[in-house]
Amino acid sequence: MIVDYGMGNLRSVQKAFERVGHQAIITSDAGDVQQAEKVVLPGVGAFGACMENLEKFGLASTIKRVVAMGKPLLGICMGLQVLFDEGEEFGKHKGLGIIPGKVVKFKLPKQFKIPHMGWNRIIKKRRLPLLAEIEEHAYFYFVHSYHVIPKDPGVIVTMTDYGKDFVSSIAKDNIYACQFHPEKSQSTGLKVLKAFGNL
Repeated sequence: MIVDYGMGNLRSVQKAFERVGHQAIITSDAGDVQQAEKVVLPGVGAFGACMENLEKFGLASTIKRVVAMGKPLLGICMGLQVLFDEGEEFGKHKGLGIIPGKVVKFKLPKQFKIPHMGWNRIIKKRRLPLLAEIEEHAYFYFVHSYHVIPKDPGVIVTMTDYGKDFVSSIAKDNIYACQFHPEKSQSTGLKVLKAFGNL
């Protein structure tokens, strides 16, 4: 079930799941999301606007319930960031508070453009079923100006170097989330989505 809260090109995520043989339904209905076997939380845009829309659709509390029920949740890009306690984009905004930590803007040397956009490599920090078929230093597609800083380094799955090392994916219990876009990362990204669908 792909959560539609009015932020991002959800059809590309849906099509990517369909390409690897998994049916994916897009919905903004909180009841449908709660009943789903697995939930995907994608999204692009500003942190505050995303949280506002999640609250407006009654989806913020639903996502917390889904996580508490132990259902697999995959956060993509902004879907990773809103899992944290707070984001500092256009002022401080409260996140879902599922993963302790914050979301901050890149502070980089001048030669590094913001947003960080394009292909970059991941460095695996620990094993994860979702990345079992992904090679070390595989390339994924990124578009973002902010990055997450978890309080617990134990949730970090991969790092990526862009002027400095930043967290590019995390996992905790039934939660998996990545800063990169697997749906835009060609065959490598499709392997991640297929593995999530197979959980």
